[in-house]
Amino acid sequence: MRLALPTGFRFSAATSAFQIEGSRGADGTGRSIWDDFLEAPGAIIDGSTADPSCDSYRRTDDDVALASGLGLDRYRFSIPWARVQPDGAGTGNALALDHYSRFVDQLLDAGVTPFPTLFHWEMPSAVEADGGWLARDTAQRFADYAAIVADRLGDRVSQWYTLNEPAMTTLQGYATGALAPGKQLLFGALPTVHHQLLAHAIAAEALRARGATHVGLVNNHTWVLPLHDSEEDAAAAYVYDILHNRAFSEPLLDGVYPDLESLGLPPMPVVDGDLERIRGSIDFYGINFYNPTTVTAAAAGSPIPFDIVPTPGVPHTGFGEEWPIMPSALHDLLVDLKRRHPHLPPVIVGENGASFPEPADAVRVDDVDRIDYLSGHLRAVAEAIADGVDVEEYTVWSLLDNWEWADGYTQRFGLVHVDFETGERTPKASYDWYRALIAEARTHGEEKR
Repeated sequence: MRLALPTGFRFSAATSAFQIEGSRGADGTGRSIWDDFLEAPGAIIDGSTADPSCDSYRRTDDDVALASGLGLDRYRFSIPWARVQPDGAGTGNALALDHYSRFVDQLLDAGVTPFPTLFHWEMPSAVEADGGWLARDTAQRFADYAAIVADRLGDRVSQWYTLNEPAMTTLQGYATGALAPGKQLLFGALPTVHHQLLAHAIAAEALRARGATHVGLVNNHTWVLPLHDSEEDAAAAYVYDILHNRAFSEPLLDGVYPDLESLGLPPMPVVDGDLERIRGSIDFYGINFYNPTTVTAAAAGSPIPFDIVPTPGVPHTGFGEEWPIMPSALHDLLVDLKRRHPHLPPVIVGENGASFPEPADAVRVDDVDRIDYLSGHLRAVAEAIADGVDVEEYTVWSLLDNWEWADGYTQRFGLVHVDFETGERTPKASYDWYRALIAEARTHGEEKR
């Protein structure tokens, strides 16, 4: 698969700690909001507990070998806040910091650049008990944690993600309760938008003070489509686009929030100086993309003005109609973002991937559906670059099959099959495809020099 990608374009793969590590209480790790959430009856579809999952806390050698075997430029992984600060405060847990220091060294020795994420939804329960992202003080607490990690790793790690998918934390964690911490506040969740962005900005300052050269966050973005060509559905799509996308992108890129009050929504809890810190706090703009979102106007009297509905006329992943497959939507999203923000910094696709039904046994999986999905979205990235968007990096979600949050072990995203009983890892056809694609892109890049 020859793609018109620029010389130096980077290829990555990603995981998150709570989904792959297991060993939830090891080395003095504290409780997180996901430890609390998964214990609620019925919260996890298959009743599983994220332990041992891939057992990656004890099998770092295996994971580094797989990342190196792909020829990755960078490996995106997360460091759980509750491992470093078990109670969400105080000095760092030396055992946990030692662990991630060794892991960073393993990646560097294998020729893979470590690209840590400091918050992939793993908030210490003690921080949530004090208000979580609803509390402004959490922003400074997160920055203090970031400083502890950078003090230990900053001599070898210069590239960081601060937060993963603040939109999903707001919309699913605090608004609907589908994810931890399981609150159902609807529009009362909006303060969590600002406090997460502020936390990112303050943490970015702390990271740069400790040698960081590239800092950003990565948000889940979606291309929003009205179901019908009507004023009502266009208005519903406009509101959803603000809540899912623009409430996060515009403060970072323009230093302002969309006009929420004109929509009857409460304003953000901004204090003088906040937006100046948030604007320009990123060296790159990170986008996780999985699918478009189709909306229609909600019925009269609904507490929210839109309904999310299946996207007509397109296939879907193993999640069913809620995860439609439309690679062109990624192209359209990237081009539209550049149109709205002419001074858009370099873009990194921080996650892109799909789950499809697969056998549970550790066998060779011929996952042609995943290859088709990934190749289609990579082609969309190449087309967006041709249309003037500076995309520097593409990241597959995920390197490994994992524990998929509220869906437990019922969904598999990995380039590598994991037997959750034994921990055995078996590369799939998509692993070989991605490895060959990376090698071909590098060879082609050398030929162009």
